[in-house]
Amino acid sequence: MPTQAPLKLLLVDDEPLARERLRALLGDIAGQCPVAIAGEAGNGLQALEFLRSQAVDVVLSDIRMPGMDGIELASHLGRLAHPPAVIFTTAYDNYAVQAFDLNAVDYLMKPVRAQRLLAALQKLPERPPAAGLLAGIGLTVRGGGRSHLSCHERGRLLLVPVAEVLYFKADLKYVTARTVDREYLLDESLTQLEQEFPERFLRLHRAVLVARTALAGFEKAAGDDAEAYGWALLRGVPERLPVSRRQWAAARGELTG
Repeated sequence: MPTQAPLKLLLVDDEPLARERLRALLGDIAGQCPVAIAGEAGNGLQALEFLRSQAVDVVLSDIRMPGMDGIELASHLGRLAHPPAVIFTTAYDNYAVQAFDLNAVDYLMKPVRAQRLLAALQKLPERPPAAGLLAGIGLTVRGGGRSHLSCHERGRLLLVPVAEVLYFKADLKYVTARTVDREYLLDESLTQLEQEFPERFLRLHRAVLVARTALAGFEKAAGDDAEAYGWALLRGVPERLPVSRRQWAAARGELTG
């Protein structure tokens, strides 16, 4: 760990008292580990907004927070060109903690102790958490998939609210997420998205997932149409989505059942 310059930190916790305690502890160990607290955030969304304009070396983040939890925050940070190290703070000593530890992601049990915090900072730099592990743990910790997806566009990290996605469509190595307003290119797997959001999205075709709430109707394809067995009509956008023969009955059952 470099000693010539202090580590730049971002403190992320929905409890102001918890952030205040971390500030005090960092002051206590400043002689052994110089740090500069760049800012604070109350949840993952606020943290990402802060990081749009200012880079940091380390994010100290709570796990359970409203809006966007620490696990989802870490998954988005991992997509940055130069992701900061993430040290989780948590009051829950369950299996997730062991999983983080095995993957070389450090964690601090609340109430955080000065020497434990110092030891965590002195292990830096650590490799960023694996996205696949974070996704799996996140499903259990929060009881569902991510609230947002992320993509890079013109050097910026953009967040796409999952609730606004009408459909996902695979094309070569990318997946397009369509909202009412626009399209986003994601570096995601259609299969992983289907597994992460089984209640929200329905498989129509090997290359298409649709939001169940976006379905407006179906129409049978012409007999000479090689692209699809049928077409799904959507609310809010003029596009039609192809439905394969294999998925036709299940897809139509969404509206008739």
